[in-house]
Amino acid sequence: MRDDRAGVSRRGALGIAGAVGVAGITGSTGAHAEPTRGPGRRLIGPSFGHELHVMSFNIRYDARAEPGTPDSWTDRRPVLARFLRLEQPTVLGVQEALYHQVREVSADLPAHYDWIGLGREGGSRGEFMAVYYDTRRVEPVDFDHFWLSETPNVIGSTSWGNTVVRMVTLVRFRDRRGREFVHVNTHFDHRSENSRQRSAELVAERITGFDPGLPVVLTGDFNSPAEDSESFRILTEAGLSDTWHTAERRLTPAWGTFGGYREPVEGGDRIDWILASSGVRTRKAAINPFTVRGRYPSDHLPVQVLVSLDGMMGA
Repeated sequence: MRDDRAGVSRRGALGIAGAVGVAGITGSTGAHAEPTRGPGRRLIGPSFGHELHVMSFNIRYDARAEPGTPDSWTDRRPVLARFLRLEQPTVLGVQEALYHQVREVSADLPAHYDWIGLGREGGSRGEFMAVYYDTRRVEPVDFDHFWLSETPNVIGSTSWGNTVVRMVTLVRFRDRRGREFVHVNTHFDHRSENSRQRSAELVAERITGFDPGLPVVLTGDFNSPAEDSESFRILTEAGLSDTWHTAERRLTPAWGTFGGYREPVEGGDRIDWILASSGVRTRKAAINPFTVRGRYPSDHLPVQVLVSLDGMMGA
């Protein structure tokens, strides 16, 4: 974040109180699918028309792994930088980013990007659900954070059986070419099923409390498989749709999104999703197995969609 917005409490226009602050791959997923492109190639790229490129990416926290190992942030960072400079999403929700990673990703993105976020333990402490955005295309109107707990406005609070703090960052954007929308970004617990379900209920409750005229995109690592989990059911029954299913074109097979630095598995669990409200039309969707000389930027695969909003002409 190039200006210091963290650590301020506010109630904004959203009405939510909180702290502010694979080589040679080809495949098919049916009639709407297209072959994937090779590693190191652009799948969607910058959006210059009326559409928005939305991305969700668990970039894997810096575990101080030894250089030369798959988990080394030192080795992964330049791969991630190359990937983001190729794809240049309009808005990007990351998960697991520690403060120094948030700043390094910001430095690696083109200069026209900014970010909003807060550490889940408060201030710069803990992982961020940071939202990056292309300032040439969108501007933040309001933003908030809340915690996935019985006391969502209490920084660092936990409930429901999770021992790890979990939170949400959300931003209301104004598209300079059209209308406003809300980007919600989160990371559900990896161990407690009860926590995941209660988190889904809280996120669904907050989203249904937004102005019904505002389109919503929800990005995140949900640690639950799409289609087959209760969290997915709760969120989709609240009026959100899985953009993978609603996409007019799918650019890749349905890879499992937790790859663990191995070749992706078609038909594996999609635990990273992008959901959207009825005001969002999904033109393209992809699960990107980007590598550079066999090195992955993360143990997760990024999920990407190209969308248009009601009231905006398609490109």
